[in-house]
Amino acid sequence: MSNNGKKVFVAMSGGVDSSVAAALLKNEGYNVTGVHMVCAGPPIGGGCENSADRRDAMKVAAVLDIPFLTWDFRDEYKKEVYEYMIGEYSAGRTPNPDVMCNKQIKFGVFLKKALKNGADFIATGHYVRANFISLFSARDTGKDQSYFLWTLTQDRLKYCLFPIGDYLKSEVRELANKFKLPTSEKKDSQGLCFVGKVDFLDFLSEKLPQKIGEILNSEGVKIGEHRGAHLFTIGQRRGLELGGMANPVYISEKNISTNTIVVAEGKSEALHKKELFFERSNWIARKPDFPLACLARIRYRQPLQKAIVYGLSTKDYGLKFEVPQRAVSPGQSIVFYSNSGEVFGGGIIS
Repeated sequence: MSNNGKKVFVAMSGGVDSSVAAALLKNEGYNVTGVHMVCAGPPIGGGCENSADRRDAMKVAAVLDIPFLTWDFRDEYKKEVYEYMIGEYSAGRTPNPDVMCNKQIKFGVFLKKALKNGADFIATGHYVRANFISLFSARDTGKDQSYFLWTLTQDRLKYCLFPIGDYLKSEVRELANKFKLPTSEKKDSQGLCFVGKVDFLDFLSEKLPQKIGEILNSEGVKIGEHRGAHLFTIGQRRGLELGGMANPVYISEKNISTNTIVVAEGKSEALHKKELFFERSNWIARKPDFPLACLARIRYRQPLQKAIVYGLSTKDYGLKFEVPQRAVSPGQSIVFYSNSGEVFGGGIIS
């Protein structure tokens, strides 16, 4: 089927990946429009409003000779991503704002507005593959971003194109040079856009009330104090300010009601769990039969681990890993894969 006349709105961040995505689609005969989303800025501060990124996206659009739009989603971002993150930390969980940004902004309000404005599809620079029904991990396993897209549903996937999912990052850089894009040598962005260059613990400490509490060892003995259990996550070492320890220690558990943190040495069994429970699940192509033998990961770029998922109720599930996993954190996403790289879906660790 010819792509001529098919309208695609490409989310252009100003980075090399989305730039090449737009170039590839234009090369394939699509009618491409570039859209830069403004997501942060007053009243939450930070850098998604970064004018340099917007200028870079505009330069790419000019080189490609495609229309360029700027859409302001600051209100939606503040409500759906920023306030969600702050609320989860306040409740003692460790959220993943990138997952929520994809669900509510890129494949939520952006998709909806693009379709309203006549788009047949939207496209992003994510390293994933899809066939309008199912989602798959990227060819470049080191850059694969499928972990952040487990909330996608078929009624959204059918409008989504991921042009760089079959390319290695090095090949994307080469394509950027071939297309003479001004972002070809631009470094990848890191971190949350509204945090900027501030230390994340300092950022949270500003947004949430500090509440001094006790740090306990595995025997229950007080060995220090912290700024508030809600500011920390399971497996964290940084920010504990514990001097004189023979070996590094990490948070193995925390209790919001008593405002206490328990720490253990890195190889301690207390830091590892073989079983977990999750909620708010989404199954992308179909709801599988349980028990489900699969591969799973509890954090981005973690090597895939063998696991069995079993149903507890219509919405809640349990999972057992073949090998105990370190630092299982409530609030984080767990994502499930087949041996061939299909993303079954995911959920929030409870």
